[in-house]
Formats: sequence, C-alpha cells, structure tokens
Amino acid sequence: MAITNFDRVGKALELLKTGLAPFVEREIKSAIAANALSMQKVKGFVDDPILAGKPIGEWDAAALLKLMWETWNEVFRKTLGFAERSLVSEIRDWRNKWAHQEPFSSDDAYRALDSAGRLLTAVSAPQSDEIEKVKTELLRVRFDEQARGEKRKSAGTAIESGVTGNLKPWREVVMPHEDVASGRYQQAEFAADLWQVHLGQGTPEYRDPVEFFRRTYLTESLKAMLVGAVRRLTVGGGDPVVQLQTNFGGGKTHSMLALYHLFSGIAPTELAGIDAVMSAAGASTLPTARRVVLVGNKISPSTPSVKPDGTKVYTLWGELAWQLGGKKAFARIQADDEKATSPGDVLRELFNEYGPCLILIDEWVAYARQLHDQSDLPAGGFETQFTFAQVLTESAKLAKNCLLVISLPASDTSGHSHSDDVEVGGTRGREALDRLRNVVGRVESSWRPASAEEGFEIVRRRLFQPLSDPAQFKDRDVVARAFAEFYRTQQAEFPPECREAEYEQRIKMAYPIHPEIFDRLYTDWSTLVKFQRTRGVLRLMAVVIHSLWEKGDRNPLILPGNVAIDDPRVQSELTRYLSDNWVPVIEKDVDGPNSLPLKLDSELPNLGKFSACRRVARAIYMGSAPTTAAAHKGIEDRRVKLGCVMPGESPAVFGDALRRMAGAATYLYQDGPHYWYSTQPTVTKLAEDRAEQLKREPDKVSAELEKRLRSDLARTGDFPRIHPMPQSGADVPDDLDARLVVLGVNHPYSKEGNSAAEMAAKAILENRGNTPRLYRNTLVFLAADKTRLQDLDEAARKHLAWESILAEQNNLNLSPFQVTQAETQKTAADSAVAARLPETYQWLLVPVQSTPQAPVAWEALRLSGTDALAVRASKKLRTDELYLTSFAPTRLRMELDRVPLWRGDHVAVKQLVEDFARYLYLPRLKSSVVLLNAIRDGVALLTWGHDSFAFADSHDDDAGRYRGLRGGTMVALADAHTPELVVKPDVALKQMDAERAAADTPTAGTNGTSVKLGDAPPANPPLVPPPPPAAAKPKRFHGTVVLDAARVGRDASRIAEEVIAHLAGLVGATVTVAIEIEAEIPSGAPDNVVRTVTENSRTLKFISQGFERE
Repeated sequence: MAITNFDRVGKALELLKTGLAPFVEREIKSAIAANALSMQKVKGFVDDPILAGKPIGEWDAAALLKLMWETWNEVFRKTLGFAERSLVSEIRDWRNKWAHQEPFSSDDAYRALDSAGRLLTAVSAPQSDEIEKVKTELLRVRFDEQARGEKRKSAGTAIESGVTGNLKPWREVVMPHEDVASGRYQQAEFAADLWQVHLGQGTPEYRDPVEFFRRTYLTESLKAMLVGAVRRLTVGGGDPVVQLQTNFGGGKTHSMLALYHLFSGIAPTELAGIDAVMSAAGASTLPTARRVVLVGNKISPSTPSVKPDGTKVYTLWGELAWQLGGKKAFARIQADDEKATSPGDVLRELFNEYGPCLILIDEWVAYARQLHDQSDLPAGGFETQFTFAQVLTESAKLAKNCLLVISLPASDTSGHSHSDDVEVGGTRGREALDRLRNVVGRVESSWRPASAEEGFEIVRRRLFQPLSDPAQFKDRDVVARAFAEFYRTQQAEFPPECREAEYEQRIKMAYPIHPEIFDRLYTDWSTLVKFQRTRGVLRLMAVVIHSLWEKGDRNPLILPGNVAIDDPRVQSELTRYLSDNWVPVIEKDVDGPNSLPLKLDSELPNLGKFSACRRVARAIYMGSAPTTAAAHKGIEDRRVKLGCVMPGESPAVFGDALRRMAGAATYLYQDGPHYWYSTQPTVTKLAEDRAEQLKREPDKVSAELEKRLRSDLARTGDFPRIHPMPQSGADVPDDLDARLVVLGVNHPYSKEGNSAAEMAAKAILENRGNTPRLYRNTLVFLAADKTRLQDLDEAARKHLAWESILAEQNNLNLSPFQVTQAETQKTAADSAVAARLPETYQWLLVPVQSTPQAPVAWEALRLSGTDALAVRASKKLRTDELYLTSFAPTRLRMELDRVPLWRGDHVAVKQLVEDFARYLYLPRLKSSVVLLNAIRDGVALLTWGHDSFAFADSHDDDAGRYRGLRGGTMVALADAHTPELVVKPDVALKQMDAERAAADTPTAGTNGTSVKLGDAPPANPPLVPPPPPAAAKPKRFHGTVVLDAARVGRDASRIAEEVIAHLAGLVGATVTVAIEIEAEIPSGAPDNVVRTVTENSRTLKFISQGFERE
C-alpha cells in the first residue's frame, strides 16, 4: 500500500525518538551526577505534567528535542558540535509542521528524513539504518515519478519547425488572455459502489478515505480532476460541472468516490498522493464540503423516501435539498417536490447558502428511463427530469463554490448495440442518455451558429488580447505574406485555394491560428451533433492555446500539426464529441509517449528533425476524425501538408512521413490520395494480431527460420560440409574433414556464461550419440545471439502473418488497396528477416586447447560482413588462423617436433591424419587433403633435410631400414588411409648416407678376390639386369582456365596462390601469364563503354585490343 510523505516523516520521528532517548537520558543523568544540571530544571522543560513524571527514555521526540536545545550549553555541546545543534533546531521545525498536519512535498520529506538520520548517526543510534531505508524508498518513488514525467515530457514538448528567416513566433506577437494562459479547462473520470459508501456501508477499502487513497493509484487524468475540484471549492477556477464518460484508472464511480473522500474533512496529509494535488491546486487546506450523493438505481421514482426526521421526499431535487441542508433546506423547495415541478433559481440560492458543496449524480439514466411521459409518478414526468438537469447545471455554474459531477454511460449510442441496451436500458434509456448528454455537455444555452469569419473574430477576441502596436500588425503581416508566398511557389503540394490572394487575408484574420484549423472545425467537426460551432471551437482552442503557451511553442502560426493531442486536456476536448473508443487510436497511432509517429520520428533523423510523422498524424486526425461515418472519408494528402508544413520546410519530407505512416499504422486508412483514421484496425492490425498469435506457435517460426538458414547455408564457403540445426550429437558424423555445425534458434549464445549454445556445442563435441567423439578438431559451431534473436523472431512472425493474410485475401474480403499494402508489407518483412538473419547468427564458437595438458576452452568470435553465413565464418576462421585451407610443410615440421607427433623416428601418414582430426591443440585443417598436400610439398622441398621431412613406403623392422626412402622429390599420396610413412630428416639422411657409403665400398668376389666399383668385373659375373634409365623431369607447364566474369579478381587471386606461386618458386623457372578477354555483345556496345574500355586498355598496356563490328 502507498504511504504518504506525511507518514514517512512520522515514521522518521518515531525512529528518532527510539534512537535518541537512550543517548539523551544517559547524558542528562551524567550532567545531574556532575551537578551541572538538576532534575527539577529538566522537568521544567516539559509542558505535559504526565510526560514530566515519566523517565526521559519514555519522552516523545518533541520533548527530547526541546530538552536537547534548552540544555545544549550545559550538557550536549560536550559530545555534539554546531552542525548537530543546527540539526536539532531544524528537526524541531519539521516536527511542528508534522504535528500541525501540514503537507510535505517529496523534497521536504527527504530533507526531514536526512536530518533525522544524520542526528541519529551522530549519536551512533542503529535506527539511522532504518531511516536510510525510508530515504531510499522515497528516492525510488521520486525517480519513478520523474521517469514518468520525462517520458511524458519527451512526447509533450512543443514541436519545433524548420522555419527560417525573420518570422516571429506567435507568442512574441500576440498574448492570450490571462484565463486562457493559466488554463481553466479540466476533465477526468473514475468508478465503485458510491451509494453504499454514502450510507456508511461496504468494505473498508471503499468506505475509509485513508484506506481508499492508499489503494488508489492517481492517474494523470484523475489527478487533474481532483486539482480542478480543489480549485473550484477553495481558491477559485476549475470546471463547475464535470461529466464523466470514459474510464481512466478506476472508472466513473471510482472518480466520484475520490471526490467524496477528498472533501470528507480528513486532513489531506493523511491521504496518499494528495500532497501533489494540493500543491498543483495552490491550496493548503481543504474545506469540509456538504456532500450530496444521488444514485439513480438506488432511488425509486415511484416510492417516496421517508427520512429519519420524518421528511417525505418524492423527487431528485427534493433528495438533493434534504442531503444538502436537512429539513430546513428541503422546506425551500418542498412545494416543487410535492408537485414534481422542476425548481428554479432556488437551487442556486441553496448552493450558495450551503456551500462549499459537492453534488455527485450517478446512474441518472437508470432513474430517468423509469419516468413516464405523463406525470403519474411521485417523481414527476420524463420531460421534467431534463428541465431539472438544465436548471441544476446552470445553478451549479452560477454558484460561488459548488461542484457538480455527473456520470453517464460511456457508450456509443449511434450503433445501439446489445451491450448499449444492457447498460442504457433500451430505447427509453438511449433517449434519456442523449438528452442528458446534450444538457450536461452544453451547460449554457446555445446561440445562433456563427460564420467562419465571425468565428475567427470571436475566438480571437475571447482567447487573445487585441493587437494594438503597429509592430504587431507588421509582424503578423510578414508571417501571412511568407505563408502565402510559400503556397504560391509550391502550388502542386497544396490545395488550389491557397494560391489565391484571399488566402493571405484569411491568415491575417485568423492569426495566430491557421485558417485550416477553423476550416476543419467549422466544416467537419461542426457536423457532429455534440459539437457547437462557436462554443465548441472556443473550448477546444482555449485548451490548445493554453497547452502550447505552457510548452513554450515558438512556431509562427498554430497549424493542425501543432495541436498537442498528446496533452490529456486537448485529447479530452477532441474525443468528447466522438465515440469513446478513440483514445486507444490516438495513443497508438496519433500522438503520445508510446505512439507510432513518435517512434518513427525518433528512428528516422531526417523526419525526426521536423517531428514530421507527429505533425502529419495530428493533421490527419484533425481533418478526418469527424468524417468516419461520412460517405466521403478522409483528408487529401495536399491538405495534410497544408496542415503541417511551414515556410522553409520541404513538403517532400512530410510526404515521406505520410507514406511511412500509411505503411505502419494500425488505424490509418488510405484510398488514393485520401487518408483517415478509423476506430477499426486496418489490415496492419490484423497482421499484428497474427504475429502475436505466432508467439504461441514457435514451431512454425522455427520452421521458417530453419528453411531460410538452409537456403543461406547452400553457400558453404570453405567448409566441406555443414550440419544445420542438429537435434543432438548423433546427427553430426564423426569424420576426418572439418564441418560447420549451425545450432538451432533454441540454442542461442550470450556472454553471460553457460549459455544454451555453449552447452549444446559441448555435448556435440564430446559425444556422437552414446559414444565418445574421436575427431573433435574438425568441428566449429555457429550460434545465434540471444538478444538479437528476439528481433529475428519478430521479423519472422511478421512475415508469416502477412503471408497468411495474402493467402486468405478472398476470405478476408480485402480491398485492392489492402492487398497491395499486404504485398508491400510482406516484402518489407521478408527483407527484414533476410537482414536480421546474419545479424543474429553472428557468433562462432571454436573449441581450443593450447597444450595437450590444458583444458578445452571456447573462443567466441563475432562475425561481420555481408556474405553468406558459412562464407563469413570461414573467412573469420582463416583470418584468425583457427582454420587452415592450406598448410605449409615447414609448419607441419614445426608441429611434428613441438608436440611431438613422431612415433619414434617416423609417423604414419594415416596416423598423422587422425592426429590432426582428433587433437584440439593442433591446427584445424579443412580436410585430410590439406595435410596430404603439405606432406607431398614437404617431401618435394630441395631443403627437406633442414625444413621438412623424408618419405618412405614402409619400415623393415628386421633390417632396421626404411623401404623406398626418399626426399627432395615428388611423391604420390592416394588418400588419408595410405600406409606410407613420414620420416625424420636426420634419420633419413643417416640411412641414405650409409647406403651411399656402402655403395662406394669394395665387395668380395666369388673366388675371394676384392672388387672395387669401376674395376673390371671378375670372370663370369652374375647376371644382373641393368637399372632402368632415369625418368626425364617435366620442363614445361601450360594451362588454360575460363574465369567467371563477375568474380575475376577472386578467381585470379586463387590461381596465383595455388598454381603460379608454385611454378615461380622453382629455381631458374620463367613463368609467363597472359590474360585473353573475349566478349560477345549481341546488342552492341554503347559508345561510352567503347571509349572507357579502349582508354583503360591503353593505360594498362594491353599488347593488342579492339572492338569488331562483325
């Protein structure tokens, strides 16, 4: 439950008393013991003899503070300083204000709490911690209020235009009358069982004023109504008659209960939230008003009510008089009550005599609909009731301090729906409601409708002080001329009448209000039954001007686009003439802190610079809201621009804003050049609802995203294979080649640690199904960002929603415009998904291990770029050397020695392939082919003895030698399972040297003689086949390749790295590379292309080039 600032200060004083008492008692006793003070003198400081007879530890905060102040020099200055003495003095003042029940603002309450806490801290009292908690809570409440205020302020500040030049703001040329500038037009609403509370019955939360306000959140609209009521019954101002129709916060009767309890005589300091109401109203105290409660469905028109004093009451006015002043007041209108005739001016006299008074009338329609046309009931006839309503409202207005609040059903009677009949009561009820609304809404008698030109002057004279200084007329004329010239130079952007000279004169006559506002009010709004041509314009424009004046509007004219519809007072005036369901339309699509126009302006700087979307939305609402039931709906786009564009601004900017609004708004319709708001949602709303419904069908969204992922992953980049969205490790084979595993949307990544992506990746890395995974160094993982996944999900749901709408366009009976709109929105949503998919799947999770003994760690790499996901992933991995598509033999030698990977003096190629696929501390290779190429290139190096390794077919364990040992030559490797060996170079050289030496050593002949190589062979030598002639090495290479014309740079770079570089690296090799270009152009090359290609070819030193005509 909410607590007031008054309660907070009271709690602080209680804590102060508890914490201060032991200290004060201790110090006083010490002073008495030292004969510095006598107990008699101490008790003399207490006015209450009962309190004086108690121990000091039981004294209240006021007595303790007074004792400290009076005995400061004798006692407390020894332990406390001047700062603490000042705190004692200050807290005494706060305590006196609290005792006199004065209201506390948040600033005052915080200061009192802070001072009490500081004093308790000075005496080391533990209660200072409790006060600190109260302070923290108060700061939180203040912060929440400020945050709400800033949010309202961001949407509620005056809109600045892009006007340049010497056009003065209207506020510097003309001044509103004081009552307009100060603002006196308030409206708000509320609901509960008012009659039960009036009888003293019901539950405490409704019956007890303190408890009621503790449980009631004061909305801005309710607070505004209470402020107006306080002003009306205290300082003056505020509406004398308030009609409650719409439900803000607690409903109609709840609002009445708030008023009922506010003037119950309870001190405002005891009512939560009323401090701010009192401050806004400029009042310090509240009167105990005489309260009258009339609830139509609790009073029978056919049965007289007998009061405790014996008074018999027949009519509503009799009940009103008796509640107001008892038998004495009732006697004044007893004759009218008995005859059931409406009273006259006696009501005003009663209101003045028994004022201040508060009259609350609820369920009047329920009472009136029971009356008959003939006066055959004690309460009178049907007609008499509305005569009484008019007398009542006029009397309340003329009385000095009377507030009349009337509640009427907030239903749209034009449709006469079944729900209306239930609330209003059929035909009779609707008739009573219409007539009561007309009477209460008008308050004053109507007069002859004024013409538009008369309306200009009426409004100007009533709302503004007259222009008297010639400089004012000059400034006005300069503004009128600037607007007229602007309309003439931009004729295609504005209606035809704007270019006429007469329009400039109209601007002068209407100044500082743009004629378009009057045209809309007198042409469109005046067609509404409830809208009075002159008084309605006056009421509306008074609120508009007050709002703009209050916000510091500095535009040269007040255009429809400047009408602050986000201001609750303006909004109330604009909706009171329309059906009650316009408020959500305004809040969502027209104006307000959470409205679409404000959102678009904040997202698009070129529009936000001029608040273009908000101004467009306001202009459309002002021009279209009254026309929703008309045959020709809406306002033309040129008239929208007329209502918001000013000299110095580009109409095209507002045209762009109009197009964006039409594409995104829920309640904005378009038919050709005409735009209008409706209370029925457009197809956009239908799409929003379907997108929201898809939140409960995540499988459909996941299937759509999976389909798009698979399409994107068709471009595999440098990965031999990709595994999209595996359900478990069993879906990812345990192979030798590297793979990219793309985790599903249900496994997003976040930096918080132990994210779903990391957990899923670890599970797949460690196991394939129920068996441990062997080849772990082949896997890297791509995961979605947890935060951005929400945006992707939203875009996908919107796309599916629009797709479903188009699929059902015949069943939904969509108009051609709506079909076009749906197709456009589907395309936009499709583009949004395509754009957000790579933005979402931006995390590469790479398992790494620095040494064989180190634990496995996960490195998260953020992807960027515009390529396909797999292409971006492979590029990033290559850049960071976490994924190799080529492997230098020298680096392979380093890895063989570093780990080491040798098994003795050699290692099998097959084993080496498995090692690189298994162990995370080794480089991650694209495939076994990369390793086989590195082995082949390493064996072929001329410097293999130093930089790489040798190669052997096998090892003869018995002879202790390698078969087919070779180095510095090309070798052929069939596949990753080849049985050949990679041999340590020093071991290979040792064997080769030994075999070479053995070849140079003489061998024994058959008869015991020695034979050296080169000597004549012995007789009868053994038959040995001659060695085959050495194979001639290839000495020339030639190759031809056709490149993709769209990707020549990429392919040429790859050819240079993988072919040309190997040839150019051979000693003595001469490599020539020629590029031959041939283009067939069936339609012929344009002259500019011929000229560009010819000039560039010469610059690039082509040996030959030219175009041919045949």
